[in-house]
Amino acid sequence: MLATLLSATLVALDGRVIRVEVDVAPGLPGFTIVGLGDASIREARERVRGALRNAGFVHPPRRITVNLAPADVPKTGPAADLAIAVGILIGSEQFTARGDRVALIGEVSLGGDVRAVPGLLPMVAALARHGVRRVVVPAAATQEARLVREIESVPVATLAEAVDALRARRRAPPARPARVELAATAAGDGDASRLPGPAVAGFGLQPGIPDLAEVRGQVEARRALEVALAGGHGLLLIGPPGTGKTMLARTIPGLLPPLADEDALGATIIASASGEGPIRGLIRRPPFRAPHHTSSYAAMVGGGRSISPGEVTRADNGVLFLDELAEFSRDVLEALRQPLEDGRVTIVRAGGRAATMPARFQLVAATNPCPCGHHGDADGSCVCARGVAEAYVGRISGPLRDRVDLWVGMPRVPPRVLVAGPEPEASAVVATRIAAARSRQLARQGRRLNARAGGRSLRAIARLTSTTAGRLAALAEHEQLSGRGTDRLLRVARTIADLESADAVAIEHLEEAARWRAPARRPLTALAV
Repeated sequence: MLATLLSATLVALDGRVIRVEVDVAPGLPGFTIVGLGDASIREARERVRGALRNAGFVHPPRRITVNLAPADVPKTGPAADLAIAVGILIGSEQFTARGDRVALIGEVSLGGDVRAVPGLLPMVAALARHGVRRVVVPAAATQEARLVREIESVPVATLAEAVDALRARRRAPPARPARVELAATAAGDGDASRLPGPAVAGFGLQPGIPDLAEVRGQVEARRALEVALAGGHGLLLIGPPGTGKTMLARTIPGLLPPLADEDALGATIIASASGEGPIRGLIRRPPFRAPHHTSSYAAMVGGGRSISPGEVTRADNGVLFLDELAEFSRDVLEALRQPLEDGRVTIVRAGGRAATMPARFQLVAATNPCPCGHHGDADGSCVCARGVAEAYVGRISGPLRDRVDLWVGMPRVPPRVLVAGPEPEASAVVATRIAAARSRQLARQGRRLNARAGGRSLRAIARLTSTTAGRLAALAEHEQLSGRGTDRLLRVARTIADLESADAVAIEHLEEAARWRAPARRPLTALAV
């Protein structure tokens, strides 16, 4: 007997509806799965066989053929396990299911339990767009599935419960009211520049996030971080070990306002596809990703046989922090150029398979001035040979440098400042200013931060006079800036003006922004001195 059910699979960040066709026919016992499945799909035979037996059902001693259609769509992961197991039961006439349109998603264990799978949210959304009105999902992922309004999610914990749910119509428990309409929203359409207004009430520090008040001294670096976060600009911190570079960057999650609905939806889809569960609602906190400097090219930009998202996509709508920047592989660093400019990354595989994933992240990086880390120290403790420090920082290529808006040196802080210096501002105070500056930008330029402004819109929001335009030209010539670099200088100046609630960019804003551009006339290692 032939049984046909619906399930779904994940391709990059998108859910794809698949038809699970199970044919239980007379003949020599066998179990074959076809339809371009990966290793986890092929291994479903053993999981389903054990689940049926241990859940009290019979694994029929017949010829079982499972086809996952369409045949040209690669299928990955164990999401179709539950549909395959139920299809075998229907095909072997162990029970009769209702005729309503229903889908099943979930991994089955050898004991008959139904487990959550990565990417449940985009898969349920794909089923809703396909017209399915009822889906059986793992009980552990009920809240994630119910983020999709247009489809009824039926939670089950075991294979036996899934069979009961299909035998008779059961209504799911009422969902919580804070659900978001998802079916009409494409995964990854969220813009990292679209963020809420200045209301930051309730967005307190989470455990493990240091407060900005813990970073004593480093007034210039603290100011640069505030400007960078207010406008979404790239930031690079250069200094010897122990000067607070990493600690300063670790305060970022406590300085950013919560994500708006559209951006929170995009962040939640990416987290679901990346297996960062359990997901109990929309993710409001902007992502903060900090991969190790040994991360590979594929880990950074995404890839693999199933085209899974990389760190640049997981940081979408948030911050990508690269500590020890100069230690990263050159290929990895150069791969950041396209997403920094375009806000997306496209991965192409053999056979014409391609996936475009969002990557609108803000780059924050830190590096030592030389391999030993002590170049420029007053005690002369650097042990690097002549020219080594310049070559070390020179691993950061010119095109990538041009895409970083603020370059800040972090020299050692004198002990007297650490012990008896003025009390620094706390994260809550700075976060309020950052949120207020972002709110002005979003209201002024169509929900985009200054880092994403360009062309005529940039000149329009800057409101340059003939005097300030002349000063901008002089600064660009003095710093030997490219056209892109000049625009980035102006964007930073516009953010500084927003922090001061100024309607137009003034000369002092341009000069402060120029002070943080990558120096063209002196080595970058001089920043750490």
